[in-house]
Amino acid sequence: MHSCVLYFEQQSFSQPRIDRYKSMWKSGIVPFMSEKSIQYYDASVGEEYIRTHIAGSMVTPSQRDFIRSIYVLSEFQEKGTVSKRRCHPAERKLSGPIGLLMEQFLLHLKSLRRSQITIYDHRLYLHRFLAFIESKQILNVEEIKEEHIIIFVSTITNNNICVVSSLRLFFRYLFDSRVLSSDLSEVLRHYRWNKREKLPSVYTAVEVSQIESSIKREDATGKRNYAMMLLATRLGLRASDIAHLCFDNISWESSTIIFSQFKTGKKIELPLLVDVGEAIIDYLKYGRKRSESPKIFLYTRAPFTAMTNAAVAGTLGRIVDASGIDTTGRKHGAHAMRHSLASRFLENKESIPVISEALGHQNTDTTISYLRIDIESLRQYALDTPIVSERFYEQKGGVYYE
Repeated sequence: MHSCVLYFEQQSFSQPRIDRYKSMWKSGIVPFMSEKSIQYYDASVGEEYIRTHIAGSMVTPSQRDFIRSIYVLSEFQEKGTVSKRRCHPAERKLSGPIGLLMEQFLLHLKSLRRSQITIYDHRLYLHRFLAFIESKQILNVEEIKEEHIIIFVSTITNNNICVVSSLRLFFRYLFDSRVLSSDLSEVLRHYRWNKREKLPSVYTAVEVSQIESSIKREDATGKRNYAMMLLATRLGLRASDIAHLCFDNISWESSTIIFSQFKTGKKIELPLLVDVGEAIIDYLKYGRKRSESPKIFLYTRAPFTAMTNAAVAGTLGRIVDASGIDTTGRKHGAHAMRHSLASRFLENKESIPVISEALGHQNTDTTISYLRIDIESLRQYALDTPIVSERFYEQKGGVYYE
């Protein structure tokens, strides 16, 4: 336990946190070992303590802290380190005969080098479909009928087109693999999900400047957040790319940032702007804790591991919230900053191919969608309202328009 405390101190754990662990050990595992005449601690001792002292299905917050203190001790003894506590995504098991076919389908997608995010999304949608058909007492894929698919799709309120896409691919896979004699993907072949197009959320140059200047850079957190925000506002990086940015991605000699985008895998080279470079250097010199991680941006609390995509996105969103900018009706994460950068490119009359290259789009069709936010350019192509003769309004004595 003494060695574990020394590790906490070396990793800059807060003193109240260290004291809390020591207090829980002193009142929990230490007297337990003394009572059992156990001289040396190992994981089995910790497990026995939890089993005998924290029983029952309902665990209180205080008991949860005691369990955490035991796991920390066991992990340190085994690995010599303590990992950061984090939430794990829900495990979506695909069980039964149909679930087995779904797992085979996901392995097929993996063999096609589909991204982990894509496969994760397919698993989510297929898991929902599996739960639906099991509720209908359907256990074999041969029992699935067209009406089951149609009813399921009609009950989905969010991500309709994504769910439909997953089902199309799954049933097409079953047909091509000769598992099914009929191609049920044809049921959804002409499915169209009509929704109102939303304009991308954008912020003016003045608003972006206010957001950047609102970040207080006196401490490590502020220095880190400022560098991350500039990567989003000045270079249009996604939250995932900021989270995965490594030292090897920056060439200080050529003043460039070169990396493969997390979302698309496309390699992109961007200029390392002076303000961005200075912000990163300021963070590295005066804000970043010592770490073996190759990634640049770390949590500011021990054990100082690399930030996740969600953590970066959440941090940037909170910065915008706290900046005093009115975000009503607008998103306020890293992607909104990306859209805002595209808007400024359009204002400066940059061509679509140039913008596409700067944002790392795989094709210009994606970039063309940003034309909807270039109001000034669209006004140039607006047609004059045709003049309508007064006789039109006076027809039938004007009764028609009363």
